Amino acid sequence: MPPQKTSFTYELDAEQQEKLLAMLALGNYRPRQVPYSIVAVEGDGFNCALYQKEKHGRRKLCIQGSKAQDFVEFFLEPNVLGVAMVGYEDVLHPEGIAAHAGSDESGKGDYFGPLVVCCCYTDEALSGAMREMGVKDCKQMTDNAILAVGRRLRGILGQDRYAVVKIGPAAYNRLYAKIRNINRLLAWAHGTCIEDLLTKQPECGRVVVDQFAPTEAVIRRSLKERGKKAVVEQRHKAESDIAVAAASVIARELFLRALCDMAADVDPKAEVPLGVVPKGASDPRVRAVTEQMVREHGPTWLMNHCKAHFQTTDKVLAACGMSRADLPPEGQVTSAVQNGSFKGFKKGEE
Repeated sequence: MPPQKTSFTYELDAEQQEKLLAMLALGNYRPRQVPYSIVAVEGDGFNCALYQKEKHGRRKLCIQGSKAQDFVEFFLEPNVLGVAMVGYEDVLHPEGIAAHAGSDESGKGDYFGPLVVCCCYTDEALSGAMREMGVKDCKQMTDNAILAVGRRLRGILGQDRYAVVKIGPAAYNRLYAKIRNINRLLAWAHGTCIEDLLTKQPECGRVVVDQFAPTEAVIRRSLKERGKKAVVEQRHKAESDIAVAAASVIARELFLRALCDMAADVDPKAEVPLGVVPKGASDPRVRAVTEQMVREHGPTWLMNHCKAHFQTTDKVLAACGMSRADLPPEGQVTSAVQNGSFKGFKKGEE
């Protein structure tokens, strides 16, 4: 039996909103104060909030908690939504567990570490095994869970059922200096990863990709021979697909392991490497760590450990009495070029 889901999001129309408010008013729920919400309550093992922001007559309802699925199945679906979906996903959407692949990335918004793209293959048997081990969108998992589940997941997939493109900071900075657009760089990485997976699994005819660019054409232009022959579906929030969720877990696992490896440079005495190198780009520790290392090792350290085009680079260099002029040419690139100016790699440049 798959593990119970602990987070749900729905877009409710006006009639559904009225039914929800009536149900919550009659039930044994404790009111909560949640910013920008119309109503928010706490129930037995879950929290529920309906938000004020309206789009096309619909408002977002968020439900979270260890017993969120029970609330959705036994109260929300019959009384508000009028459909039974939770627990019937495989019946309603059999394509979700049919043989296909999913592609996702990690590290795009992180100043430190690599950009990692992963493409995973699954079928009905593998999908069941993935759910049993707790595979889901990595954003819903703790770092320790990602490291544990990612390792196990790679074990059951084997080398022939997943592919990875891992671009370390030094290579990333060279590529970004050439392409000057993160979406096109991502598209190239996804296209390369998809091609590698389809070479290992030539019978796989469908790939689901979490859409990261404004238009689908961005990634389609980067597909290679096998990718162009496959059906490539681009979706927003595609991590609900089990293959994409698996790809998100492996990509994040390998990203986190890269940060752990980097921890030896930042704090050789750290007993637990995870967390020594901060994630993201807005954490104040990101600047603090970078400034410390640049002062100790010079700007070359930044080029080998960070994504140099981030604005954080300018702030760090200024605090250290330097500027981008102290970086090599690939470290002086900060802005995207106009659409269409990147014409692709020449043979041998990839």
